[in-house]
Amino acid sequence: MTNYASAAVPQWAAHAWVIWPVFGALALTSVSLLLWERRLSVSETLSARLTPVGHLAGALHGSLRPLHVEQVRGRERELAVLTRLLRRPTGQFAVLCAAGGMGKTTVAAQFAAQAEVKGWSVFWVRWENTAGLAERMTQVAVACGLPEQELEQVRAGQGNLPDVIWNHLARVRRWLIVLDNADEPREIGPVGETVAGYRGWIRPTGGGLLLVTSRDSEQQTWGPCASLLQLESLDAAAGGQVMLDLAPQAGTVHEARELAVRLGGLPLALHAAGTYLARPGSRYRTFTTYRQALEVELPNLLGVEHPDAADSQIARTVVRHTWEVSLDQLAAEGNPLARPLLRLLALLGPAPVPLSLISSELLTAATGDESTVVGLEAALAGLHRYGLLGFPTRARERDGADPHIAQVVLHPLVREINALALTEEVPDLTPWQNALKGRLTEAVSEVQQLGRPGWSTASLLAPHLPFVLDHSHPQSFTQACDTLNALARVLSAARASTQERMLRQHVLDAETRALGPQHPDTLESRNNLALTLYWVGEYAEAVDLHRQTLNDRIRVLGPQHPDTLESRNNLALAMHGVGEYAEAVDLHRQTLNDRIRVLGPQHPDTLESRNRLANALHAVGEYAMAVDLHRQTLRDRVRILGSDHPHTLGSRNNLAGVLDAMGEYAEAIELNRQTLSDRIRVLGLDHPHTFQSRSNLASALNRMGAHAEAVDLHRQTLRDRVRVLGLDHPHTLLSRSNLASALGKMGAHAEAVDLHRQTLNDRIRVLGLDHPHTVNSRDELDAALAASRTGERRRLRWPRRERRNPTTS
Repeated sequence: MTNYASAAVPQWAAHAWVIWPVFGALALTSVSLLLWERRLSVSETLSARLTPVGHLAGALHGSLRPLHVEQVRGRERELAVLTRLLRRPTGQFAVLCAAGGMGKTTVAAQFAAQAEVKGWSVFWVRWENTAGLAERMTQVAVACGLPEQELEQVRAGQGNLPDVIWNHLARVRRWLIVLDNADEPREIGPVGETVAGYRGWIRPTGGGLLLVTSRDSEQQTWGPCASLLQLESLDAAAGGQVMLDLAPQAGTVHEARELAVRLGGLPLALHAAGTYLARPGSRYRTFTTYRQALEVELPNLLGVEHPDAADSQIARTVVRHTWEVSLDQLAAEGNPLARPLLRLLALLGPAPVPLSLISSELLTAATGDESTVVGLEAALAGLHRYGLLGFPTRARERDGADPHIAQVVLHPLVREINALALTEEVPDLTPWQNALKGRLTEAVSEVQQLGRPGWSTASLLAPHLPFVLDHSHPQSFTQACDTLNALARVLSAARASTQERMLRQHVLDAETRALGPQHPDTLESRNNLALTLYWVGEYAEAVDLHRQTLNDRIRVLGPQHPDTLESRNNLALAMHGVGEYAEAVDLHRQTLNDRIRVLGPQHPDTLESRNRLANALHAVGEYAMAVDLHRQTLRDRVRILGSDHPHTLGSRNNLAGVLDAMGEYAEAIELNRQTLSDRIRVLGLDHPHTFQSRSNLASALNRMGAHAEAVDLHRQTLRDRVRVLGLDHPHTLLSRSNLASALGKMGAHAEAVDLHRQTLNDRIRVLGLDHPHTVNSRDELDAALAASRTGERRRLRWPRRERRNPTTS
């Protein structure tokens, strides 16, 4: 045997310098294999003791890799903020929060991809439950180098797992952990504690950044160390680009943006629509046809129920169900009124709702279930926390809206989908409709009784009031029309003309269908709409509608009926607006004589005719006669209506205007100052009549040589009129013209020329080439150009046409 063995020994074995290195290498290899075997054995033992087999299998199939997304549109600001936080994460973490469908996960995935490219270690953890979160966070910590001995100590009861993991992460740099869909923060904190205590899995400490995505947007939920980034809907440009990315052949950029606006800029809806349009078998293949189809087929396009909607992970990805996930969560938290409240709000119009409209009594009447004030407040707070409604801090300032009036607003698709859900859940909506109609009617009575303090609430009520008429019955039709007209009168007093116009049009359309175009009520509604058109500056349209109404009233009611005289008065007013001053004088004179005979010389309508005739005489240069009529009307209105009545203030304003035209500047200035002060007190700073008085005061000061003060007042009035009336309103154009004239008299010729040229172009477009204001602008521009070319610093002479046609009431 020995010989046999010796015969098999290689020849190199005879050389000692070869043998010893070989044996050394073999020994090292054996030791290494032994250590690796022991390591694997320990690892298997630790893993087996860490989690049950079922949980381990789930963990092995749940990757920590971030999601892949295509290019994200319109979120540059949020990504920039997150990038700054990533660079300096000490003592804080980030929360991307918004309602379902706003693209929180998408933004987080885009940010994770950017961080990974820059060298950060990125981990994606999806919230499902507490046990799953513990497993994933342990995987993250191990991947970041957590020694297994520390985990073994936790298992031996010598430490707390979240403490151990976060203490380790505090020592590691350049990591990003995304905790996605953390919509149940109460489940994430330690038992009996909130997340904001920072003793659970969410902590602001670490050498990297923790980014949470959640529907919960309350700072109180996440604590003071959370940096909340609230995602809003995408604007038209970004939303349109999303559509073009998904369906580039479906239409133009403009058409894509129109569809994005219709979908409220909701990323989930944009993605659903774009995917549909790109699908070969879709019935609608263009942005335009899809947008048009939404008006009648929204249930089929975005409201289709998913068969697996019971799975919240699927439901959150479907427009029809994504918000039900939040409503289910609120119900589980003990907030049962959140769902019916959201359904009720969805019946109202696509506009902010005054909070005063919503009451526990309304909710009780609609649902038949008892509601309390406490429960209602909890429902509002819960819906806000999950982004299903908002409390806007700034209201529309147009039409008298007051940012201090409490209001709630729904995303347009949240409203439409919840209204659809309500129709599916409740076979008979009559109790809901009756409750809402009754409450809206009560709200109109409330703002009527309040007077001026109710104007802002009236503006907020207006978009929702058509519901009363749209769901009326033949027996309640007249009452419903009266309700809309009552609110329209409040808006008229506030000069909230855009909102008033909408209500007037709605009533006119309904009465035309129900009563016929020649019914006296329909004619009254047509007259009201035409008058509103005048106040919004659409003078030509107002003339046409008033002529039609006057002719119909003469035929139906007779030439001397008070309503017929009203139409003739209003036609004359509109003729004044289009610059037909001579015809306006004739019509006003005829109406005044008829009203004296039919109504009497002291009737308020007669006083109105005398006031309007005086204004028309002023416009044609009959100053002395205009002054006499204005003085007489002012005295009568003070006696009959009172010194603070808006019509009395209008007479004082108009008297000041004609005195200014006659060169009685001192008296005009005194009257204008008094009227401005009184109108601020009676009507408010943002009433168009207040702007009118400030404008007239500025013009009188300018003619008196107080150019600097005049410029300041004209600038202020121009800003306010742009904000409240709009860029193209004739009164806004008048303010720009007056400012240009005052600047010219100060010697600021270049700016004056620019403003005059801009005003001329706009007046040609809005009023026409031959309107007296357009002619006036052309003359003023010529004068300003002459002064600019010669470098003269003399005061520009105030054009005669402008002097004799200030804004009148």
